[in-house]
Amino acid sequence: MKAVIYRYGSICEPDVIQTFHEMGFGVDEYKLEMTEKDKLPADLVKLFGDYLLEHPCDFVFSINFFPYVSEVCELFHIRYLSWIVDSPVMELYSVAIENEWNRVFLFDRALYDEIAPFNPGRIFHLPLAANVTNKEKLFSQTSAATRKKFSHEVAFVGSLYTEKCPYDKLKKDAPDSLRGYLDGIMAAQEKVYGYYFIEDLLTDEVTEEFIRNFPTFYRYPEKSHLTDKRTLSQLYIGNKITALERVHTFTELAARFDVSIYTASDTAKIPGIHNMGLAKSLTEMPVIFKESKINLNLTSKAIRLGLPLRIFDILSCGGFLISNYQPEIPELFTPGEDLVMYGSREELLDLVAYYLEHDKERKEIAAQGLKTLKENYTYEIQLGKLLLQAFEV
Repeated sequence: MKAVIYRYGSICEPDVIQTFHEMGFGVDEYKLEMTEKDKLPADLVKLFGDYLLEHPCDFVFSINFFPYVSEVCELFHIRYLSWIVDSPVMELYSVAIENEWNRVFLFDRALYDEIAPFNPGRIFHLPLAANVTNKEKLFSQTSAATRKKFSHEVAFVGSLYTEKCPYDKLKKDAPDSLRGYLDGIMAAQEKVYGYYFIEDLLTDEVTEEFIRNFPTFYRYPEKSHLTDKRTLSQLYIGNKITALERVHTFTELAARFDVSIYTASDTAKIPGIHNMGLAKSLTEMPVIFKESKINLNLTSKAIRLGLPLRIFDILSCGGFLISNYQPEIPELFTPGEDLVMYGSREELLDLVAYYLEHDKERKEIAAQGLKTLKENYTYEIQLGKLLLQAFEV
């Protein structure tokens, strides 16, 4: 088979391409999105259409969903396979999601439940994956000095979301009643894991009031299934709660433990935390996951039920993981055997203290988590499922 991979720079793309090669597929990489960001939609359609004419293929694949790629594939009658790895992905609400030649795979079951009715039988739920082989090669070449450099008591790799929180552009003179209501529901949601109730609590009146006080409120540029309430819930409030939760959590953790965070976010307001700057995704991040005693996952609130890529990455390195509760974790892994979950900030603090003192248990759980991932969630396994489902319909 021959695949065209539509690339935009996702960390997942090299692993997908490598796996397709290992499966014996021919692969062409379309990289315009990586180099030119200012093309008009009509130009994008023409350029990609011309590319497909010159590079015949059995299917087009992308990480996340690109409506114009879907439209071109619809014209060519070529299956367009997209695997969603982020949330929110506002393009999923484009009417292009309804196209017959789409095969869309969603890692979060809540997102699947929301999107599947737009194109029954062509939308699927598929958890994410990790590349173990490349990491094992990296570890075999890692020096003792490097292992020591990236070894920490408690580590987190990721954004605090404080620097990419569009909610903060709400007008300073927005009504106190609006701010008070939103602050209240965000404070409540911050304490709840496994159920995202924000959209249920947003009335039409609250949504309209927010928009009146937010001049650049996002609206999809074309006809779509996106509603203002859904946008407010996922894009604005979800990101804001994530930022609040991460700052509050790391403030409490750093007050009691030796905590290192690899991030570009500003951590000046978190006393005692060690901001290590950015980690190189392919060469440094895996060593951090493997060598640190405890790795943390705090799932973005926009991911309502599913497992973020960080969970698969940590386990694929043989790292010990403590994650917030997500409803899909027990469906894929065994809590207490493959990883450890917490349901409140107080429980997280207790678990960190416990596992810093229990090396044997911690190492056993890390080893079992790696074993479970290798048996069930490699790219070869998950892309095999994806292709089977994509070509069954």
